[in-house]
Amino acid sequence: MDKRRAAMIGGIVAGVVTTAVMWGGRKSGMLGKTLDRDAVDWIDRNTGSRDAIGNVGTSLIEFGNHLGASAAFGRLYAELRDYFPDMPPAALGALFGTVLYVVNIAGIAPLLGITEGEVEAGPRKAGERWMLHIVQSVVTAMVAERLSDDE
Repeated sequence: MDKRRAAMIGGIVAGVVTTAVMWGGRKSGMLGKTLDRDAVDWIDRNTGSRDAIGNVGTSLIEFGNHLGASAAFGRLYAELRDYFPDMPPAALGALFGTVLYVVNIAGIAPLLGITEGEVEAGPRKAGERWMLHIVQSVVTAMVAERLSDDE
């Protein structure tokens, strides 16, 4: 399969995996409030969606957004892979996840009001968010490598 398509599929798979990790982490008490819940709250604050379609409907909208972003970031991973063809996929995935975390969560999300900012969130919550971005990007990388027939 073309490496860009493979990376987009990898991103979608990673989006499902990351959502499952967040859900399981919250249910087990290992994770606090996760970024997907912050995003659901943000969607509701800006649209009143819970009144119109409930919490489940708002969560489904957030999940669709998450999968779309995951596919887009998977596509971006494929481009990055061209620049670092000899780096192990898991290492490049971890590096990519760290960059996504810094740009999107530490940088953009607080400006949009999705999160409170990483300093305000505290080290535990910030660390959880960073870890989840690494999980997301490593899964993206590993699935992309497995599906890609490009050398």
